Amino acid sequence: MSEHEHQHEHDEHEDIVVTMTDEEGNEREMLLAFTFDVDEQIYAVLLDYHDPEEEGVIMRLEEEEGDTVLVNIEDDEEWERVVAVYNELAEQEQF
Repeated sequence: MSEHEHQHEHDEHEDIVVTMTDEEGNEREMLLAFTFDVDEQIYAVLLDYHDPEEEGVIMRLEEEEGDTVLVNIEDDEEWERVVAVYNELAEQEQF
């Protein structure tokens, strides 16, 4: 069973907004909604800043040269574990 921890910090900090570019070169401002842990890795749920009802994105957070960077999840097994934990959290939180 995967270990996970949900870090929900709505009012404890200012909104973190990042600009992401899709495969077609379109830029989207994304809000870091929350983070959660799976097997000692941290993952971020990002929602469209201007339309939070739009489908979000889950990415892995990694440290690179002292900075935190967002990384696509490309391994199918990792993706399945992350989505399973996310779905469990979504059921508990009802978001």
